[in-house]
Parts: sequence; structure tokens; C-alpha cells
Amino acid sequence: MRQNVPELGSFIREQRERSAMSLRKLADRAGISNPYLSQIERGLRHPSAEILKSISRALSISAESLYERAGLLEGRATPDVERAITADPTLSERQKQALTEIYRSFIGGEETEA
Repeated sequence: MRQNVPELGSFIREQRERSAMSLRKLADRAGISNPYLSQIERGLRHPSAEILKSISRALSISAESLYERAGLLEGRATPDVERAITADPTLSERQKQALTEIYRSFIGGEETEA
């Protein structure tokens, strides 16, 4: 069940902008075309789980957060902590990744791939 595609696209755009990354650079890092990423961000395309995983790696964010927004996973009990880490503008991308990995180790979740 896929839902919330415009919300998913807005979230991806927001994360890209917070990372000070151009659309072209994110598309390149994620291994997808610039027009396709633009369509995802505008809510016109329904990306696959594999594309979401590529985007999450390129943005150094949790793939699960994208899966949830795309309606591919049911929400976890504590997603606000990871969202807060991701949204904090004072943290570097590496710090965000490290904090997320530490948090997941405490709650028994999987660590992100480096």
C-alpha cells in the first residue's frame, strides 16, 4: 500500500535542502536520473523501495523513515527521535548518522550501512 507520495517528496526535498545538496548532486549520489528525482520530490512518481534506499544512503538518513512515509512500513513506536536527529541543523551528516546508529543499538534496531 503506497500513500502520501506528495509528503514523501516534500520530505526528501527538505532533507536534500538541509544537506545543502543540489537536485543534480543527490540524483548522482543516489544513482538515479535528475528528472526522475525531480518527479519524486514533486509527488508525481512512486519510487520503489530500492530507489528509496539509494536516496536514503545519499542523504545519510534512515531508509525506514522513507519507507514509512511511502506507506511501505507501518510506523514504529519511536520514530520521533530519529526525525529529531535528522532535522537538527547543528549536527553534521556524520554526527546524525552516528547518533542514529547509537540510538538504534539502544532500542535493538538495525544499524545503518556506512
